[in-house]
Amino acid sequence: MIQTDILIIGAGPTGLFTVFEAGLLKLKCHLIDSLPQAGGQCSEIYPKKPIYDIPAYPEILAGDLTDRLMDQIEPFKPGFTLGESAETIEKQEDGSFIVTTNRGTKHQAPIIAIAGGLGVFEPRKPPVENLSNFEDKGVEYIIKDPEFYRGKDVVISGGGDSALDWAYFLANGVANKVSLVHRRNSFRGHLDSVQKVMDMADDGKLNLITEAEVIGVSGNGALNEVLIKHKTQGEIKMPTNHWVPLFGLSPKLGPIANWGLNISKNSIEVDTFDYSTNVDGIYAIGDVNTYPGKLKLILCGFHEATLMVQSAFAKIHPDKKNVLKYTTVNGVNGF
Repeated sequence: MIQTDILIIGAGPTGLFTVFEAGLLKLKCHLIDSLPQAGGQCSEIYPKKPIYDIPAYPEILAGDLTDRLMDQIEPFKPGFTLGESAETIEKQEDGSFIVTTNRGTKHQAPIIAIAGGLGVFEPRKPPVENLSNFEDKGVEYIIKDPEFYRGKDVVISGGGDSALDWAYFLANGVANKVSLVHRRNSFRGHLDSVQKVMDMADDGKLNLITEAEVIGVSGNGALNEVLIKHKTQGEIKMPTNHWVPLFGLSPKLGPIANWGLNISKNSIEVDTFDYSTNVDGIYAIGDVNTYPGKLKLILCGFHEATLMVQSAFAKIHPDKKNVLKYTTVNGVNGF
């Protein structure tokens, strides 16, 4: 059982900044996220997209923003449960909650902060027959640990940054053989990523197959072959240990929708005094919440997190008076 003061559902920018604000009040945090790394959309969907409305940063790449937030919260030693989604919640007699993930990991905390952005990101699965038979048996939709593919033959499908970056990474001395399959000649990813993959393909270190798509999977208990349909070459059978279709992620509120919270148009209704929900002890901050005048901006999520932890402190320590202390005076004292 993982125990903490504030359990944060979602490790995007708002969830990460919550760790900092809670740490200033000496509250420990643990974060759950369905993605394999912190950063939410900033890391998974558009890490190289510039953001222009973060105070003091005229321009910062989304991935760099995640890195800066991770640096900022490091003194407060947060815990992470990544690659798992919060599934069930149980209220205990002492008022605390136990949240269990889809993989059975249990967490207990008196305060829950839902900072899930647009919700749980579920992979967009290609329409391939018998695909479900090979999930976690050679077919993976996200790459959690690149070492898992060391010395293996890997086929990656997709044309965005995620597919390009992972193909380049795995082909650079990790996997035995990497093939990148894309249905078009052009890619949606960052120009630098496209060029790196092209160069690696020219050097013979990566097998680039464009104007093609995987249409079939086969194997005996585990994946050992994919069937590729090529525009000019017809059908190609390719032996492989793994197929990783990276066609993006679709956000859904997921199991949280069944937690007894007031929901409006796939968002959680909150009180703007402290961003509390209708369930005592559960808050919702960032893009996942809704209220009159709501703006889905990162900086608004930062503001909501700041006010939320003040309310959380009062619930956790009802006998203590919290006096606002400025970091310019007190500095940042970690755990």
